[in-house]
Amino acid sequence: MSYTFFISQTLEKASQFANQSFGKVTGTTKTDDNNQVLTETDLEIGHHIVGQISTHYPDHNIIDEEAGVIDKNSEFTWVVDPIDGTSNFANGIPTYGIMIGLLHKDQPIAGGVALPLFREIYTAEKGRGAQKNGVPIHVTSQHNLLSTLVAYGIDGHQEAPQMTIEECSLLAQIILNVRNLRSSNSAFDVAMLAVGNYGGSLNRTSKIWDNIAPHILVEEAGGKYTDFFGQPMNYQHAVKRSEENFTFCAAPQPLHEQLQKIIREHTG
Repeated sequence: MSYTFFISQTLEKASQFANQSFGKVTGTTKTDDNNQVLTETDLEIGHHIVGQISTHYPDHNIIDEEAGVIDKNSEFTWVVDPIDGTSNFANGIPTYGIMIGLLHKDQPIAGGVALPLFREIYTAEKGRGAQKNGVPIHVTSQHNLLSTLVAYGIDGHQEAPQMTIEECSLLAQIILNVRNLRSSNSAFDVAMLAVGNYGGSLNRTSKIWDNIAPHILVEEAGGKYTDFFGQPMNYQHAVKRSEENFTFCAAPQPLHEQLQKIIREHTG
């Protein structure tokens, strides 16, 4: 069984769980982070995905946002976000997704993103391109940032308000250099990038499970995926880094360069 086939089948079933619950659940805010919401469906989907991985790849490590870390001392690590955009999901907003990524050592080699309400599954495997519902996809060929929609996910930092104020100042500079800003702050944004509808997707507050599936999807769709400041993503010792903050800047190469120029000019 290929990784993408396994991912696609697992996401298909997980999407059924999500669609059955959508509009019928409420979320609770996590005690340690007011930006993070949890629903029973997160746990149900996570249990399903972790169970499938454990059955088909019993020797592999697993990082699941809700279940935590299962360390088998393997070179392979599955990284799972049962619902990315839980705040959207819990409020009846359809722009949320389910993400499964696979690392070999510290490199993403396969991944998938499901958008359940849209009946869409995006998959990618190293060297084999990216697909939406089995059809090849590619990032936009647009070379002018000003002609594109760009997604920027931003969380408020009540514990450090100046951080949010400074980030919004930078965001204003980005908005002035794109056609329009979009922000579901979820897997929906990276899917829109991979299929060519958006010209970029950025975030300075994310976790490892927010990055592995998007990383391989964007790269196999022809884009570039780095940290927010243009440096290569570092996933070394992934099983020990579930609490760490990650940043990302994803876009086709020419648009990525333009975004990085803005970031360099307007950050210290």
